[in-house]
Amino acid sequence: MNTFKSLFVSAFAAVFIYGCGSTAPIISTPIENIDSSPLKVSELTEEEQHTWGHLDLAKDTIPGMSVNKAYDEIIKNNKGETVIVAVIDTGIDIDHEDLSSVIWNNPKEIPNNGIDDDKNGYVDDMHGWNFLGDAYNEQLEFVRILASKDTNHPEYAKAKAEYEEEYEKYTGLKNNYEQFLQQLNIADETIITHLNKKDYTQEDVNNITSEDEKIKQSVALMQYVYSLDMDTADEVRKELTEGIKYYTERLNYNLNIDFKGRTTGDDPDDMSTKYYGNNNVRPSEKDESHGTHVAGIIAAVRNNGKGADGVANNVKIMSIRAVPNGDEYDKDVALAIRYAVDNGAKVINGSFGKYYSPHSDWVRDAIAYAGKHDVLFVNAAGNEGEDLDKKAVYPNDQVDNGPEVSDNFITIGALAPDYGPNMVASFSNYGKINVDVFSPGAKIYSTTPENEYDSKSGTSMAAPGVAGVAALIRSYYPKLSASQVKKVLMESGLPIKTNVVVAGDDDNVKPFSSLTKSGKMVNAYNALIMASQLSK
Repeated sequence: MNTFKSLFVSAFAAVFIYGCGSTAPIISTPIENIDSSPLKVSELTEEEQHTWGHLDLAKDTIPGMSVNKAYDEIIKNNKGETVIVAVIDTGIDIDHEDLSSVIWNNPKEIPNNGIDDDKNGYVDDMHGWNFLGDAYNEQLEFVRILASKDTNHPEYAKAKAEYEEEYEKYTGLKNNYEQFLQQLNIADETIITHLNKKDYTQEDVNNITSEDEKIKQSVALMQYVYSLDMDTADEVRKELTEGIKYYTERLNYNLNIDFKGRTTGDDPDDMSTKYYGNNNVRPSEKDESHGTHVAGIIAAVRNNGKGADGVANNVKIMSIRAVPNGDEYDKDVALAIRYAVDNGAKVINGSFGKYYSPHSDWVRDAIAYAGKHDVLFVNAAGNEGEDLDKKAVYPNDQVDNGPEVSDNFITIGALAPDYGPNMVASFSNYGKINVDVFSPGAKIYSTTPENEYDSKSGTSMAAPGVAGVAALIRSYYPKLSASQVKKVLMESGLPIKTNVVVAGDDDNVKPFSSLTKSGKMVNAYNALIMASQLSK
């Protein structure tokens, strides 16, 4: 689902368009005191904004995962085992200053000799594999159904209705953004000319008095901008420009029935051809930043004085490029999971998903394969505010809320840095049956290509936080199985009994415990305590 990769743009659009087993005996906050913990009334500092997912609820009044506390009080200087974490995503900037030293190197492969030294079918796969080849833009899955022209397809009518709705929606959004940008440019230039200075402030605008209708309209527009917590016209112009780019790509590629994105030469509906793509796991362009951001959340080098700290030390990131700008192919995902398992990964992070999946059985078979080989799959729940007990999202480990194919698949919802009724991120999917646990996923600061850093929001950001905690458990308590690690993550979390706003709808308030199977949010400190006990 492409919204996994474009959450902030969508939220910005809404503002502009629609406004115009066992339990651990020790936990970081006593259970009876959790729901009486003080609410944080002050704004987060810049440091807190960049690290909130690692902070502690009791100490910082922020619903983080107590990662720093785990290092300070449990891990300390202890040496764990190295854990390979596979990131199935867009490309990863493996040369990034905060990631280059934690990238997996295939010990059985001689680099760049054009020979499949380890005989796994993938030539020169030094750091992982790229199942997309040179492609990046892709259609959405329901658009592929229409492109097939198979009117007998069981989901053809549904896909056609969704296509018509989506195309009209994004055409309208693109036009609205373009019109607003044009109006903003006129207003900005008008105010600059009137004040005779470029770097004007909100106070300057508020002090303008004029009977000129054009100036009055320009002042009104800028005051509206300020009401949205935007400080300058340039800031808004940047967001609008990014939005226009996103909507243009949505229309030109994701929703274009005639677009052909695949370049690998294989048939995505034929699983007999498995060896395609290439060994270039880097992003195809700078904007392909999702995978780099996810990798940094898991494993950006800690305490090196650079931009971000990952959750886990002792990690090597295996980069598997299988998620395009559009919907991933089931075949690519299934093969990516099997590649990760066969090449030594103990944790797989999957920050992707979609609502149509013609070969979902291939992916479930791969998840079961991972389970048989003791590999944990950490899955992002999705960003549409949907109840996943009522609407299936893929990948998943069951059909129609039925039995799970394996006990190695854990699905993660997203929290915001606002303990209390608004702690569930407004975008997060949920489900008492199909979402296992929640973790920090809104405004998460991490690595982006070319040695840069940025904050992004989504369950895509929540899942790698949990993957990092899972890697810590597997590093320091390697005797625990994938199933046991899942159990620890779910049972050691902080149980939240308070009522919360669901899907950003103030009229939809439910107990937090009704949104997830565990009723808890992940806590690294507690998880390591429980892992220690279980390991004994």
